[in-house]
Amino acid sequence: MSRTPPLEDAATKVFAALADGTRRSVLDSLASREVATATALAQGLTITRQAVLKHLTVLADAGLVESARTGREVRFHVRPEPLRHTATWLASRADTWDDHLSALKVEAEKRAGRA
Repeated sequence: MSRTPPLEDAATKVFAALADGTRRSVLDSLASREVATATALAQGLTITRQAVLKHLTVLADAGLVESARTGREVRFHVRPEPLRHTATWLASRADTWDDHLSALKVEAEKRAGRA
C-alpha cells in the first residue's frame, strides 16, 4: 500500500477546506485583518457567529488559521504557510503537465512532418 506524501495530504486538507464558498469568505475576511474574533467576523458576513466558528474550525483543521485565547476572547489569525505549500504542490503538478504536453507537441509535429 502506498502512502500519500505529506505535502499532498496537506493540499488535500486545504482543498477540502476551501471548497466551500462561505469558508473562503470567512478566510478572506480574516485575511483582511491582522486578528479577529468570530463575533467580529460574523458582523461583516451574512452568517451567524456560530456558523463562523464552525467554518473557522474546519479552516483550523486544515492549518489555515490559528486561534489564541486572550482573556475571554478567542482571536483568530491566518496561517499562510499551508496555502504556500499547496500553491507549490499545484505548480509542480502544472510543470509536470507542461512537460508532458511539450513532449506530446514535439511528437505530433514529428508525425505531421512524416505525413
